[in-house]
Amino acid sequence: MSPGGGPRLLLRRLREIMAEQTSAQMRLDKLVSVIASNMVAEVCSIYLRRAGKVLELFATEGLNRAAVHNTRLKEGEGLVGLVAETAEAVNLSDAPSDPHFSYRPETGEDPFKSFLGVPIVRGGQVFGVLVVQNKAERIYAEEEVEALQTVAMVLAEVVAQGGFFNVAELDEPELRADRPRKFMGDGLSEGVAVGHVVLHEPRVKVDRMIADDAAQELKRLEEAIGSLRQSVDQMLVSSELDLTGEGREVIEAYRLFAYDQGWRQRMRDAVRTGLTAEASVERVQDETRLRVQRLGDPILRERAHDFDDLARRLLRHLTGESGQQALSRDAIVVARNMGPAELLDYGREKLLGLALEDAAATSHVAIVARSMGLPLVSSLEGIADNARAGDAIVVDGESGEVHLRPPVEIVAAFEEKRGLRVQAQARFAAIRDMPAITKDGVAIKLMMNAGLEFDMPHLKESGADGIGLFRTELQFMIGETMPRLADQTAFYKTILDAAGDKPVVFRTLDLGGDKVLPYARWEREENPALGWRAIRIALDRPALLRYQVRALLAASHGRTLRILLPMVSDVDEFNRARAMIDRELERARLLNQTRPTQVLVGAMLEVPALAFMLPQLMRSADFVSIGSNDLLSLAFAVDRTNPRVARRYDNLNPASLTLIRLIVQSAAENSGDLSLCGEMAGRPLDAMALLGLGLRTLSMQPGQIGPIKMMIRSLNLGEISSFVDRLCGRTDHSLRTRLAAFAAERGIVLK
Repeated sequence: MSPGGGPRLLLRRLREIMAEQTSAQMRLDKLVSVIASNMVAEVCSIYLRRAGKVLELFATEGLNRAAVHNTRLKEGEGLVGLVAETAEAVNLSDAPSDPHFSYRPETGEDPFKSFLGVPIVRGGQVFGVLVVQNKAERIYAEEEVEALQTVAMVLAEVVAQGGFFNVAELDEPELRADRPRKFMGDGLSEGVAVGHVVLHEPRVKVDRMIADDAAQELKRLEEAIGSLRQSVDQMLVSSELDLTGEGREVIEAYRLFAYDQGWRQRMRDAVRTGLTAEASVERVQDETRLRVQRLGDPILRERAHDFDDLARRLLRHLTGESGQQALSRDAIVVARNMGPAELLDYGREKLLGLALEDAAATSHVAIVARSMGLPLVSSLEGIADNARAGDAIVVDGESGEVHLRPPVEIVAAFEEKRGLRVQAQARFAAIRDMPAITKDGVAIKLMMNAGLEFDMPHLKESGADGIGLFRTELQFMIGETMPRLADQTAFYKTILDAAGDKPVVFRTLDLGGDKVLPYARWEREENPALGWRAIRIALDRPALLRYQVRALLAASHGRTLRILLPMVSDVDEFNRARAMIDRELERARLLNQTRPTQVLVGAMLEVPALAFMLPQLMRSADFVSIGSNDLLSLAFAVDRTNPRVARRYDNLNPASLTLIRLIVQSAAENSGDLSLCGEMAGRPLDAMALLGLGLRTLSMQPGQIGPIKMMIRSLNLGEISSFVDRLCGRTDHSLRTRLAAFAAERGIVLK
């Protein structure tokens, strides 16, 4: 560093340069000159990212000026590309001898040996690289690295806010904050939404980056950390939260992060370089996130989420912002992740759709989104950092596309697509009251899945024959406490009253795995999908099942009650659970309590082992429902929530169809009542194959009933049955293409 004032003087000069009413290029040229002078460097250069992850030389002091806007390096190419790729500083005494060095003759950098490059980072994104060089061989001191990193952070903020560049003067850099962005993810709930961004956890806007008084900023930081720690301590002693078990352990671990001295010290050090308290929090947050992203460890990623949350809370303590925001009438929520209760808090009146970084097809937020009829796309890495409140956004839950700040032609295209969907819905509505009968006269029952009270109007709107799967656990998951017996009874009675004379199949609590009650104690498991869940919990904690059955019996007075037991692995499990149900029925009789006219108890076939016990099961169970999501996931040993393997198998693999065919044949031989409720049932091509295998009752999301009925009414069942039977003998990875060609040749409607 120069003896003339250190990093704080450099930051003040930077602020002055940014405020000048000159061209962007003149400000950049002046900036590199000031940095070079302040750091006693013979070269200072700024590289910014362009489309295609290309780094372009935008300004230099000490290199050949003719190289500006002409020298480009790909990410990972040369030392500059290495800094951008790793998001870490590179500090070398003899740069030309390093194997990563990429010689560019037009720059004239031959004489310069020492090299220090730092990433220009904001919000976990690398915007560019800031470099200083000298002829003499030397390693730059730690305080010099720190000073350059501080300047790079301020520069990143300016670039991200679009305040440094006049588009009329320069081609805009790739990462300009207001440029259009396209993301491709997984469509988890169909539909098209065009609206404006609402950030679920809005980033606190930091307007002031450079401190006027470092001592005052340190005092503000310490006071905010104190307030943050006090608020976390209050979580542990709050009588309202009543934290026990793992819930308390999570908050205690969170408290340790809040009291982490290394985290506090890194922020204090950043303030001492000349940043404000807010800018220091952001800098440390960005550095932590980048380190964790490079490691790729899922446990560390969870810890990074904790630090992200702490940083947001700390920024709110500093700025006084509450984080609450008003909802416009065309709101599309953007978030890293979200729980079902948080989604319900938004309501459905103004919300049009969801764009999430992290959610699985079977997660409860996805289930609730489908129930609410909201388009949802997930696996959108980086969208929460790129989106700003109020940005225009388009979400396509069918293709998985999300367009942030889209051009007008993109908006027009998706408006047209949305219009076509409305027309299709009108066609489905026209056949709502028509029977689901194939061209050769075979009747199919189409049931709908539900789990919340506001699902019930869909029963009439969709023309469903009844509710084939009512997920009772959602009532337990969206509340802050365990529902009382009276509350459960009233809820189930409301559902039955809304269904009228149509049947409702109530699945008992399917907890465990990814479905954890926020107020209950759960032990962490290595593989929760194969662990303590569903009927296993009910048998080990019988009071949970008994009270739920007691509520269902009381609510079903004068009706037929249908109870479905989830995740049954063998017949003995089913028999023990049914015995508990029978005891509750006998108790109600002895106490002369109201009870149903008939109780039918079924098993959900999700565990492959149960498929080989169907003859024995059919002697005890009144009906069986195939849960295709878990059944096929377990059959293929695939974790559907893991993006690396989730797409390695297809529902229309010959093994899938052969397994389901065996189940259908076994049920038929034993005169059993068989249905299927799972994602397969709601996809026309998959459903066509299921009908060909012999299934005659399917349960799906209400919005899928129209397309499935349209397919059924255009189908000759005899033809598809013989075709699917032949396909089961093939070795294809997927039979999807062959089935689609069959449908096209015969005019079967799949859309």
